[in-house]
Amino acid sequence: MPSFDSLFNAFVTILVTIDPPGLAPLFLAVTRGMNREERQQVSVRASVIGFLVMALFAVAGASILSVFGITLPAFRVAGGFLLFFIAFEMVFERRQDRKEKIGDVAITKDMIHNIAAFPLAIPLIAGPGAISATVLLSGSFQGFGAQAALVGIIAICLVITFLVFVLSERIDRILGQTGRSILTRLLGVILAALAVQFVADGVRALMAA
Repeated sequence: MPSFDSLFNAFVTILVTIDPPGLAPLFLAVTRGMNREERQQVSVRASVIGFLVMALFAVAGASILSVFGITLPAFRVAGGFLLFFIAFEMVFERRQDRKEKIGDVAITKDMIHNIAAFPLAIPLIAGPGAISATVLLSGSFQGFGAQAALVGIIAICLVITFLVFVLSERIDRILGQTGRSILTRLLGVILAALAVQFVADGVRALMAA
């Protein structure tokens, strides 16, 4: 069974890459015109789809890499750089602009019935960063018990995301533009530190091999 530190590190990494507070205003934007019941249905479906996608990569991440002949240390280095780029975007608020553009595309194409799958579940919840982080973490969670723990952590993160969606109007009103900006930047700094650690671990493993 993984240590508490490993579990906590996995929880923070996944939650930060999903970035629920940053998704709250986007959820409101893409569900514009829906009543509370319709928004709740969308939030449930989006959270479930996001969980299934991430759980798949948590369980089969190593197998997926082996199919392409990619070693876990190499993916740690590549994934770490990707997470660092996402952290850079969060600190300088470029990621939020890109997410808002994705949300606008969904509205203009009138994809109201598929909105839970796209863009909420994919790529806003289970995006490249969250999937990469999940695959990276799966390398440290070997065995049935450890994988079950990782899937459980993903479930907790998606429950938090669901609650943020349900309370999105209130959260957006309380935080405001300034509060969201500060929180996103803070989470970006944390993610940058985690990304550097992933790269360092990957380089160390590659050199040892």
